[in-house]
Amino acid sequence: MKTGLVILGGGPAGLTAGIYVARARVQALLIEKGSTGGQMAATEWIDNYPGNVEPVYGYELAQRMESQARKFGLEIVNKDIISLVKSSDGFTLADDAGSRIECGAVILATGAAPVKLGIPGERELAGKGVSYCAVCDGPFFRDLEVAVVGGGDSAVEEAVYLTRFATKVHILHRRDKLRAVREIQEKAFADPKVVIHWNCVPVEIKGDSEVRSVSVKSTLDGHISEIPVGGIFFYVGLRPNNEVFRDLVELDSSGFVLTDDKMACSIPGIFAAGDIRSKILRQVSTAVGDGATAAYSAQHYLENNI
Repeated sequence: MKTGLVILGGGPAGLTAGIYVARARVQALLIEKGSTGGQMAATEWIDNYPGNVEPVYGYELAQRMESQARKFGLEIVNKDIISLVKSSDGFTLADDAGSRIECGAVILATGAAPVKLGIPGERELAGKGVSYCAVCDGPFFRDLEVAVVGGGDSAVEEAVYLTRFATKVHILHRRDKLRAVREIQEKAFADPKVVIHWNCVPVEIKGDSEVRSVSVKSTLDGHISEIPVGGIFFYVGLRPNNEVFRDLVELDSSGFVLTDDKMACSIPGIFAAGDIRSKILRQVSTAVGDGATAAYSAQHYLENNI
C-alpha cells in the first residue's frame, strides 16, 4: 500500500493533523492501534479547552474530533505498527500482520503512557485493584478506600474525581507540597474525603485476588507504615511511546522526540506532534496546536519533495 502521508496515533494531535491534511486534500492515512482519543478519551472532564464554556467529557471531545476528521475524508485504520524505516523515496512502515505501507512523510503522534513504579504487587495485582485510569475504573471502587500516587495535575484531579465513588482517597506524595495547579489543589484541600500523606512513597501493594493495602515509606526517616485500601491509582509520570522509531529520530534524555518550531524531526520528512514531543506542557490544547503545525509542515514537505 502506498500513500502520501501516514499519521501514527489517533489522539488530539493526530486527529487534528488528520483534519488539516484531509481538508487540504492530502492523501493521508491515520493509524491507531487502539481506540482514538488517547489520554484525552481517558479524562473525565476537560474544562480548559477553548470554546467550551461548560466542561466536556474527554471521550465526547475525542468522538467529535474523529467525526470531523472522517467528515473531511480522512481514512482511519486500526493497526499495530512495529517498524518504521527510511526508504529510497520516503518511508516504509510494517504492521504486526506483515503488511507494509509506503509513504512520503510521517507525523508521529503516538503520545505517552503512564509510568509504572515496578514495586512488588503492582504487576501481580494489575486489574485487581491496581489502575492507571480513574475515569476508566473509578466506579469499581464504590464504597472503598483508595490511594492515588502522585502530586501533579492528573494525580490530584483524579483523586478528587474518585471521591464520588470511594469513601476516602489517600494521596501519597513524595514531597511536602503538591505540584498541581492551585485551582486543582484547592479542590483537594476542600474535600473532606481526601487525605494527603506527605513525604512518602509506596513500596509494596499487598493482596491476594485483590488489593488489600499499600505499604508506604517515609522519605524523611524511612519508617514504613501500612494503609488499608481496596485500590491504588498511579500518576507518577509519562513514558513516551517511541518503540517504533526511537532508533530513527533524535530524542531527548527522557525519550521524547526533539523537533523544531515546524514540528520537524531530525530526519527530513518526519514530523512529531502532541505528548510524544519534548516540551514543557502536555495538554489537549497544545496537542491540537502541534497537530495543526505538523500537518501544515508535512503538506509543504510533500509538495516540495515528493
